[in-house]
This record gives sequence, C-alpha cells and structure tokens, in this order.
Amino acid sequence: MPTYSFGSRRTSDSAKILALLFLYLYVVPVELHAQKKLSSDLKSASEQFLGALTAEQKALANLSFDSEWRYDWNYTPRQRKGLPLKQMDETQRKAAMNLMKTALSDGGLAKAEAIISLEYVLRQVEKRPENDTYRDPENYAFVVFGSPDAKQPWGWSVEGHHLSLHFTIVDNKVEFMPSFFGSNPGIVLPGYVQEGKQVLKEETDAAFRLLGSFDEQQLKKVMLADKAPNDLLTTNSRKVNLENREGLALGDMAPAQQKMFQELINIYLSRYHVTLKNQELDRLRQSDMNKIYFAWMGDREPIRGAGRGHYFRVHGPTFLIEYDNTQNGGNHVHSVVRDLTNDWGEDLLKAHYEAAHKK
Repeated sequence: MPTYSFGSRRTSDSAKILALLFLYLYVVPVELHAQKKLSSDLKSASEQFLGALTAEQKALANLSFDSEWRYDWNYTPRQRKGLPLKQMDETQRKAAMNLMKTALSDGGLAKAEAIISLEYVLRQVEKRPENDTYRDPENYAFVVFGSPDAKQPWGWSVEGHHLSLHFTIVDNKVEFMPSFFGSNPGIVLPGYVQEGKQVLKEETDAAFRLLGSFDEQQLKKVMLADKAPNDLLTTNSRKVNLENREGLALGDMAPAQQKMFQELINIYLSRYHVTLKNQELDRLRQSDMNKIYFAWMGDREPIRGAGRGHYFRVHGPTFLIEYDNTQNGGNHVHSVVRDLTNDWGEDLLKAHYEAAHKK
C-alpha cells in the first residue's frame, strides 16, 4: 500500500507539472496572440472610423483618454457625448458599426442591433411621430478616447437607450466592462411591429431553468426577497458597490445545476468576441468558479402585470451580472455585466503606469 500511495502521488504531481507546462508553453502564448490580434483589429477599425469623419465630426467623436466623459454612462434616453448615427453618412455609419462588429460576436451584434430597432416599437407604443427624437434609433453615439495606439492606452464606446458598451485597450489587451444590454419591451406584445420579439430571451430562459431546478432547501438560500427591486442595484455607478455575495454558490449546487449555471454565464459572455469570452472565463476559473453565487428576487414565473417582476444576480469574487425585469409590469429588462476590479481597464492601467514609472 505505501508503494501504491507514493506512486499515485508522484503520478498526480507529474500530471500537474505537465498541465502547467502545457498552459505556459501553449495556452498562454495562444491567448496572448489572440488578444494582440483583437487589439490590432480594434485599432484598425477605430482608425478607419475616425479617418472617415470631417474635422467637425472628429471633434465630437474623439476625446482625450483621460476625459471624465469616459466614465459617464447611462442606459436611458438622453443627449449623449460623441457622434450619433444621425450625424453620419452611410460610409461613416458602416465604419462605426464595424467597431461593434469587431468587438462583439455575431450573436452579440444581432442583440445590439435588435435593441436599437426596438426604438421603432416604442414610437408605436407611445404614439410618437416617425421623426421623434426621444425614441430615436439614430441616437446611438460613438466615441474614441485617445489615439488608437499599440503602446498607449486608448478606448472607445457606443451608447444609446438600453445599450452601453465600453472598451479599454492597454498594452494589446482589451477589457470590455461595464457592458449594458436592455430591452423595452422585454417581449413585443401583439398588435405592434416586431410582435413577439424577445431580445434577451436566452438569458431569461436560462435563468428560469436554473431557478426551477432548486429544491426547497436551496430556494431558501437563493430567494432573497419576494419583491424585486425596481432597477439594477448598481444602476449606472462608476464603481460597483455591492460587497456581500448572497444566494447559493456554484460549489453547493448539484452537477446538473452547475452546468445550467455555467451555461447562463456563458450566454452572457458569448455576446462578445470569442477572445474576450475566453479571457473572462479564464479569469473566473482562476478566481474559483465555485464561489460564484446565484440569487433571485421577485416572481418565480415570468408573469406580466401590475406589480409583477423578477430580478437575478450572478456574483463572484471578480464578476457581477445583474438582471432586472420589473418596469412596465415586468416587461422591461435591464441587464449589466461588471468587472469588480477591472471596469474601465483599471487593473490594466495601474500595471501599465507602474511599469512606465519604473523605466
């Protein structure tokens, strides 16, 4: 027995060493190459966009990287910094949309475009004229912060009603949070254009499947309140202030539930370029996915009507997803993905400036 035990331990140690060697000799270089390729593609797309603009347009669309406007974000209809689609010609619009196409997956781009198109639905629902500027599918503004550069930090954003995407590029690495996707209506009701459309259906259905898998003892941990909050708890804060992780941890779920939980997370991350998705999944694994919690408030069924609504949260050591569907009788979705340490690329920027200071 001692010989067998020693041999098993030595085999196990050898396997770990081989795994680490594989990680550093193959996986890490491949990931670094992918990150560099994506940052280069975003640089080219940004340069193409800025190069298509007049001097007057560029003054609106290109702000300094240290501008406070880089942190000013919202998901409501409002006047926005940057250059909106309505002030672009067809060539400029194509270059602007190519920025989104470069940073998002095909599915993510489709969701973004569907969110924009819901402004047409809201015009009909609210009986607004075709030239209304409050519900406006052309009021989505693009900004490049700084000069697209492989050596200096820069970034870009696109924002309009229910869509707010922010990318920071530092030393050939790309960060993509905060990132907001919303949907009003959550489901387009009968009698309106785009009837039946549910832009965030995947996320909603996956969350309800996971909730429905819990037994009564698990639900006691998962259910934080019978009433859902009327919006995201973190709203549009510059920095997340949500310290306590509540609910049920992935490590305390049954294997089938863990799979469903991971699928929910995967649906959110699949909105973005595969390099960004893999980058974030690696970060979650390194911080221990077993410590990611799932929590719920409000209705346990997708019911619409006065006073109805539901909310869920995915909260890990470094990562947060919030989803709220309470407004308009539970038919108006707000959903955000945040990095608890690296929103706006703060960790990357800190490392970049510390390295520069040492030189």
